[in-house]
Amino acid sequence: MSNLKPLLILNAKVLTMDPDSPRAEAVYAEGGRIVGVGTNGEMQALAGADAQVIDAKGSTLIPGFSENHLHLFSGSAELDHLQLGGVFGFEALKEKALAYAAARPEETVLYAQGADYTIMGAGERLTRQHLDRIIADRPFAIVAYDHHTVWANTKALELAGLMHGRKLGPGNEVVMGEDGLATGELREMEAFGPVFAASGFDRYRLGLSTGGEPDPYPVGAEWEKDILVMRRGLDYCARHGFTSLQCMDGNLYQLQLLAEIEKRDGFLPCRVQIPFHLKNFMPLSMLEKASDMAATYKSEFLSSGVVKMFYDGVLESWTAVMVEPYANKPDSLGGPSLFTAQEMKAAVVEIDRRGLQVAVHAIGDGAVRAVLDGVEAAEKANGKRDSRHRIEHIEVVHPDDISRFGEMGIIASMQPPHPPGAMGLPLEPTVSMIGRERWPYAYAWRTLKNAGAHIPFASDWPVSPIDPLHGIQAAVTRKKWAESDPDQSFSLEEAIAAYTSEGAYAEFKEGCKGMIRKGYFADLTLLDSSIEDQAMDRIAEIRPAVVVCAGRVTYQA
Repeated sequence: MSNLKPLLILNAKVLTMDPDSPRAEAVYAEGGRIVGVGTNGEMQALAGADAQVIDAKGSTLIPGFSENHLHLFSGSAELDHLQLGGVFGFEALKEKALAYAAARPEETVLYAQGADYTIMGAGERLTRQHLDRIIADRPFAIVAYDHHTVWANTKALELAGLMHGRKLGPGNEVVMGEDGLATGELREMEAFGPVFAASGFDRYRLGLSTGGEPDPYPVGAEWEKDILVMRRGLDYCARHGFTSLQCMDGNLYQLQLLAEIEKRDGFLPCRVQIPFHLKNFMPLSMLEKASDMAATYKSEFLSSGVVKMFYDGVLESWTAVMVEPYANKPDSLGGPSLFTAQEMKAAVVEIDRRGLQVAVHAIGDGAVRAVLDGVEAAEKANGKRDSRHRIEHIEVVHPDDISRFGEMGIIASMQPPHPPGAMGLPLEPTVSMIGRERWPYAYAWRTLKNAGAHIPFASDWPVSPIDPLHGIQAAVTRKKWAESDPDQSFSLEEAIAAYTSEGAYAEFKEGCKGMIRKGYFADLTLLDSSIEDQAMDRIAEIRPAVVVCAGRVTYQA
């Protein structure tokens, strides 16, 4: 960083996220670190004639955004797929799909992303017959917005060898029809993995599907192709204002790709944390690989040290694990869970013993409770420490478990674009699945925050749009489902903190990033206007104007 040009940003509305000095109008950085924060005059006095000067013209300057739960490699690869967010109805789907297919005559499998479970209308599930009426002569697969369900046409099912079903592990299902053939609905990764494998797309999802490494290992042109995919994802994130990324799927291969980019360029446009993914078929001895990844990758830009796990599925397919039955399926508690409660305890105890951080996908209140029990078991076995173990999503929490987050210092990683009703999402079928009695404890950001939990926000990209300003708008405009429900919305300052300082805390990096403070990393996002002067329901219209990571401009509009 010694040859990096100093940077001076003037005339800004600086929201530092530093409680000791919350506001300023100028920032000066040298060598990738913040040297000063203060008035225009004070910072101009620090800067030399060689400084790059950016006039903010009254726009908001904040710490660089932290995306606290995303899937970088697969999301990057999916940027070329048909995007179905906001598409509803058979005719609209048909129009989009046919145009996409016509433009890609050589694709082995046609993929679409981001479909809502109600894309065919309330009460009607998408089937292979629907897809066959659109495209019958080529394999075609649609991925649900949450990436926990795929709908495939007959050609895709035949290519993957799934037409007659397949025996799978707990929580995974090839849904079968009364005729003994697959309906086209594939629930969870083991079920739809063969479709991805048929086209080679599974390489980008190994960090989710198996936690393993590509075999054969990509070399030559394939290696360079994946370098380009990863670069495109990093640039996409930087363009949206991010300087830090906490990935929630991972393997050694992703670390190697990112390390190669850092080696070639001398930096990464975003700081990236990649986890080890512990699957339910792995022995706990595999955690030695997680420890090795943490010890090997610990540069300023690239790190590991997190173990990702999945305990359950999602509400929309009744695979999220609940304490009490689903309101619209009273004979079901969901699941089955991907780990037993005892297996979860054993895993968290061992992860904690190694000094690693666990991050567990837990949607239903039964899953959340199982993870909390796992952390409690780790505390009893290993002693209490500042572990900052994480639970991801927490779409429903049981009221008896709310206080446990603050008591055990557990990070509640949540996604403001996810609640039904947020940013145009339909309320049904999810609110009816949850049931009226559980509404006060669904997507309960405010409730958990008030109970002492740290709440970093995220998108879960590519599940939801990655745009943090979209997420901030969702957080500040959150509406109740019923007047008697508690208000779960965040203030503007709280929402910005959830995308900046709270993300740094979740990474144990609150001493060097997440705030605009002297000595901290020069990770900054300058918006194109004043966010405080914008109507709350129009925050998503604001765009990043300049993004700086480690003192280097990584994006400029």
